[in-house]
Amino acid sequence: MELRTLRYFATLAEELHFGRAAQRLAITQPPLSIAIRGLEAELGVTLFARTRRHVALTHAGVTFLEHARAILARAGEAVREAQAADRGEIGRLAIGFMSASIFTLMPAVLREFAAHHPGVRLDLRELTLPQQIAALRAGDLHAGFVRPPVTDAELTSALLLQEPLLVALPSGHPLTASRRIRAARLASEPFVMFQRAPGLVLYDLVLGFCLQQGFAPHVAQEASQTHAVIGLVSAGIGIALVPASAQEIRLRGVEFRPLAEQSPSVGTSLAWRSDDTSPVLRAFAATARKVARQRKPGRAAAAA
Repeated sequence: MELRTLRYFATLAEELHFGRAAQRLAITQPPLSIAIRGLEAELGVTLFARTRRHVALTHAGVTFLEHARAILARAGEAVREAQAADRGEIGRLAIGFMSASIFTLMPAVLREFAAHHPGVRLDLRELTLPQQIAALRAGDLHAGFVRPPVTDAELTSALLLQEPLLVALPSGHPLTASRRIRAARLASEPFVMFQRAPGLVLYDLVLGFCLQQGFAPHVAQEASQTHAVIGLVSAGIGIALVPASAQEIRLRGVEFRPLAEQSPSVGTSLAWRSDDTSPVLRAFAATARKVARQRKPGRAAAAA
């Protein structure tokens, strides 16, 4: 049984006239008559009572019409959904993110994408950078907000954001009297450092900057996440060099100042498997790039 035959049947059931039905279907009357006789033979029932002047649905025809319309509607829905999936408008995406990503452009990307792709379900997973890379390689994530550089040969990435490092200071610290802080003035300060671990970049970034400025930081405490680093600064454990977006955490007892020297940049990239050709993923990546282009400089970038 073909969908075309069901359309012929449903149209004739609405018109109850072979000539008008054939005209609506843009065919001649003989193929329509042949198709209806073939359908009746296939079903083993009479669907239409025919006279020379009158065509009417039989009881079997009325019953079959309800199901035929449902099948045609489902087929039409399947076509529309397939076309929407091809445009990246429906489906599911598993997106990984670092906790720091929620203070940068990720919320704006999610809002923009949801507004234009309401049929896509987003499965958001907070993971460390090494966990994201492993999940992307395994196919458990479709994309992830990560720190560059992304060196894995199986992954493609797009740089979305670069932000400077700022000095985070406990409120009342003498250095808060300065509008900009020279790196040399940090040499004697206890540091709250990002944890050193494979795949994590901020420890090496901060350490490299300090060494370039002629000193090794005195590490008082390490923490793995930006909000934990800021919390320890607030507690007076030490000072820290953090991405400018850390200001958005808005924790009491912490003040931020730009460096007097050129600060190294902290990046945020979107990464995905190079062999993933999903239209939904393609649409998400395009949205992330669009939001990144439209993003206005934050307070830290403007101050620096």
